[in-house]
Amino acid sequence: MKPITFTSSLPSDLIGLLDHYAQKFNVPKNHILEQALNAYFGRLKKAEYTYSFKKAAGDPEMITMAEEGLDDYLKILEEEE
Repeated sequence: MKPITFTSSLPSDLIGLLDHYAQKFNVPKNHILEQALNAYFGRLKKAEYTYSFKKAAGDPEMITMAEEGLDDYLKILEEEE
């Protein structure tokens, strides 16, 4: 994907840490920021899945659909035996 330049402000302590680790590991600062954002968005996505599964667990219609799906799966297994 083509990089896009943007301007933002961060607290000075974060900039200090960013500078420190970029120099320590000899990597560009944008690489650290990219990795940090990818990790953060990954955690957000996981949290969204967790929320949706918890919400579905309390939904009687979803429970019925899951049970019906399990019944179908068990029938397929029995037919293969």
